[in-house]
Amino acid sequence: MPAIETRNLTKVYRTYRKEAGLRGAIKGLVRRRYDETRAASDVTFSIEEGEFVGFLGPNGAGKTTVLKMLSGLLNPTSGECRVLGYTPWERRDEFKRQFSLLLGQKNSLWWDLPARESLELNRAIYGIDRREFTRIVGGLSELLDVNDKLDVMVRELSLGERMKMELITALLHAPKVLFLDEPTIGLDVGSAQKVREFLKKYNAGHRIVTMLTSHYMQDIEELCPRVIIIDHGRIFFDGPLSQVVDRFSTEKIVRFTFEETPKGPGPDEGRSRPDFSSWGEITEQTAQTVQLKVPRGKVAEVCRAVLAQHPVTDISVQEIPIEEVIRRMFLSHPEN
Repeated sequence: MPAIETRNLTKVYRTYRKEAGLRGAIKGLVRRRYDETRAASDVTFSIEEGEFVGFLGPNGAGKTTVLKMLSGLLNPTSGECRVLGYTPWERRDEFKRQFSLLLGQKNSLWWDLPARESLELNRAIYGIDRREFTRIVGGLSELLDVNDKLDVMVRELSLGERMKMELITALLHAPKVLFLDEPTIGLDVGSAQKVREFLKKYNAGHRIVTMLTSHYMQDIEELCPRVIIIDHGRIFFDGPLSQVVDRFSTEKIVRFTFEETPKGPGPDEGRSRPDFSSWGEITEQTAQTVQLKVPRGKVAEVCRAVLAQHPVTDISVQEIPIEEVIRRMFLSHPEN
């Protein structure tokens, strides 16, 4: 049985629409008019034990709404959902002890207390044995390299250190399902990389189901073999990340480094640079390098042509950045 299974999960918000002025206010007392917004519409998918799944979409696509329904914070308007065999919005204690929801922009730690005190509170709430608590906190804080920060006031920690403490709090009771909403938002490059390495190692070692939303495509590339893409509340792709790249990445990035500044045609000593645009779209150019966006099927042909005309010392071929691939998917989606 899948760890998470949804079928036609839908959430509709009704908002009161008031007409302007006193007359509009009086009319509203007699007959109220409402607008309906579908934050999630017929969302259907399943996730197996141990999967690490990226949940992608633009702002307002419905990602956080779906995560909140999966964790029982919101009741759906219609549809079905089972997480670890439970209906989330019934909010049974047995279910609440088996999942964690980590919102990157929300704090669960007490601001004016050391992180260890907040962890102690969670230990009491979840009824964790003292010896087990010490083992878990020690192991997680070592993996995240924050052993020496446990007794520092939370408000005095850096953003990256606070996020690591939030992760320890979320995993303290050894959940079987982890929902992560923008866990690396605002982090510097080093802290974000440390968090990604930890999540990858923890998922592999504990077979925990992990759903990740993120606007940082490096998070998705490094962690999520599978992605679910949602827009306007509807899922329009569910499959391997590699399939997204293969389908929507029609070019590659080819970078040439030259032995000396390449010269254009002609006998003059100070002749201008050659025009590389005939071989592809120039995305970057310096005195001794040029970077071209080239159709996938013409990479070998372009490389041969440039090598035949210029002294090249290095060539690199890369895929289009995944964020551009995802942007193309949204542009190709008929509802955009």
